[in-house]
Amino acid sequence: MNKENIKKVVLAYSGGLDTSVIIPWLKENYNGCEIIAVSGNVGQGDELEGLEEKAIKTGASKLYVVDLTKEFLDDYVFPCVQAGALYEGYMLGTAFARPPIAKAIAEIALKEHADAVVHGCTGKGNDQVRFELAIKAFAPDMPVIAPWREWEIKGRDEEIDYAEAHNVPLKISRETNYSKDKNIWHLSHEGLDLEDPANEPLYNKPGFLEMTVSPELAPDKPTYVTVHFEKGIPTAVDGVEMDSVGIVTKLNEVGGANGIGLLDIVENRLVGMKCRGIYETPGGAIIYKAHEILESICLDKETAHYKSLVAQKLAELVYGAQWFTPLTEAILAFVKKTQETVTGDVKLKLYKGNIINAGVTSPYSLYDHEIATFDEDDVYDQAHSAGFINLYGLPTKVYSKMKAKNNLK
Repeated sequence: MNKENIKKVVLAYSGGLDTSVIIPWLKENYNGCEIIAVSGNVGQGDELEGLEEKAIKTGASKLYVVDLTKEFLDDYVFPCVQAGALYEGYMLGTAFARPPIAKAIAEIALKEHADAVVHGCTGKGNDQVRFELAIKAFAPDMPVIAPWREWEIKGRDEEIDYAEAHNVPLKISRETNYSKDKNIWHLSHEGLDLEDPANEPLYNKPGFLEMTVSPELAPDKPTYVTVHFEKGIPTAVDGVEMDSVGIVTKLNEVGGANGIGLLDIVENRLVGMKCRGIYETPGGAIIYKAHEILESICLDKETAHYKSLVAQKLAELVYGAQWFTPLTEAILAFVKKTQETVTGDVKLKLYKGNIINAGVTSPYSLYDHEIATFDEDDVYDQAHSAGFINLYGLPTKVYSKMKAKNNLK
């Protein structure tokens, strides 16, 4: 890439540490190029406050704030909820958000006739791959500038030094300098003391958790909540119909108050290393659990078991930046078919970080009490099981006789 040809760039801008220092760095290292900042609103709330003033003050010519919250949930999160896709227990909060944000950035870069797209992802993270593969899907010939792969800054302390030297305002200090990613679905924490898996997270420290509370500090009385699904999509909470944003917001409030949705894992990153992360996903944890319970009565055994294999693959694809691919599209089509009868109500008891099944109903339930009961019934002849066992066990019987005949152990 010839720097002399870079006159205008579009920057994926969050206003956090990385993207804040990138603006003056670009001015210094790319011939004072015009910088158009783009922020994707995926429900990060007050993180967007004052963003335009900050972006322009530090050198951007303008800021786009694109509201992607509903699209993020409807088109990316909820299809994976239908699938039950989890990556090593992780509910994919950051992985879900990157494709719609990168798509919006690519579209604006084309609209603005930009010479390149810039992102602040590190060379160690997953997000660099997620951003750049999504950009390739919508602007395949657009050059990408990734300062972390170019500059001489070695870490977050040096970034703070650079910010201070260039009068870039920051909302963090060196002591609270966790690497965080927040959206309506989740909040992640990485870095500082969390880099050592031997350290217990400071859940009870005021200000550490933002979307949920420590289970120790949750109420002593349980909270009940009922989630209604239509074809695998949550559509109502406690009988009140809401859109996706309303449902996740409501369940974040209810779940967060009860210490729901904490996850502490050392995950296998796409780039090959292991990394420890703390995740807060209160509403998401409730939705995933409720959907799992509903499927237990609505899906037949073979579909449920095969779908679990597909869910694992889908989670790997989403985590690994393969959202805009034929395989992901095909898997989502399969999942959608499996959800045609996943409709009903799931009642849950929330108590100090626990999500407890308190009852499930569906008009499409495959659970038949008269067949399953241990009491007397008129529909199941238990004598028939003898013939089933003889046929089902025939291969075992033949194999055993073969071993005896040949004196095999």
